[in-house]
Amino acid sequence: MTSSPPVTIIGAPLDLGQERRGVDMGPSALRCSDLYQRLDALGLEVRDLGNVGVELPEVAATHDERARFLPAILASCRQIADVVASAVASGGLPLVLGGDHSIAMGTLGALHSVRGPGGVLWLDAHGDVNRPETTPTGNVHGMPLAAALGRAGFAVEGLQPPPWVDPARVALVGVRTLDPGEKDLIKDLGLTVFTVADIDRRGLADVMREAIGVIAGDGFVHLSLDMDACDPEIAPGVGTPVRGGLSYREAHLAMEMLAEARVLTSMEVVEVNPILDVANTTGMLAAELIASALGARIL
Repeated sequence: MTSSPPVTIIGAPLDLGQERRGVDMGPSALRCSDLYQRLDALGLEVRDLGNVGVELPEVAATHDERARFLPAILASCRQIADVVASAVASGGLPLVLGGDHSIAMGTLGALHSVRGPGGVLWLDAHGDVNRPETTPTGNVHGMPLAAALGRAGFAVEGLQPPPWVDPARVALVGVRTLDPGEKDLIKDLGLTVFTVADIDRRGLADVMREAIGVIAGDGFVHLSLDMDACDPEIAPGVGTPVRGGLSYREAHLAMEMLAEARVLTSMEVVEVNPILDVANTTGMLAAELIASALGARIL
């Protein structure tokens, strides 16, 4: 696959966006899986830039219970954005390893700074479109998509103000829990959402075909994969598990269809928590799914 861009791995061990410790070790869990071997088997050039420095909860100031640790999160996202933007500008395909889902503000802000507005596939059990005024928890990992759409009321210093993503090119897939404020914003923006009920009725392949059609286009096409999109039976090591998620084959099929469409320009994998995992089951699954999204096939 000599024509493929180099995969640029960027660790983002941020855990300020949620309450359960351990997700900061997600990048290590992925690197300790067979991620490198899988990418090498695909003939891909891989560059690992190490981890971006982030602040720890023990020293970060909370400031506002409606958006806990927000200043430190935004500062970390700025560092993430700098590295991602550099990778994109040099022709790489950024692969950001989280950390909690608040890192997506850094990723999407960076992509917009280099390529303008784009599309995103948000594969997640949750909508992540809460805002400080609607959040039931104050956890920022439930707000990054709202922030990227310019509706959370905050931005990353040094980047153009959001929106960074075209709302007409957002597809949420695998959703199975939404807060009332999220439902309101989804309706207000007209976002495309495929719940697990849609997948049950239509099948994953039909849903993914439509989702890919939604996100495709100019600028960038980004995959934001929260491992809680998968059922806890196959991905136990996540901070906010919700029963009834994607099966092993459904998750792989989603990635395989993305690879076949040849639309992806970047991706991130978030919310792998080794403390809650069983023998790195979730980290290993994440490595498999990354490989599938980048072209791994059975035959």
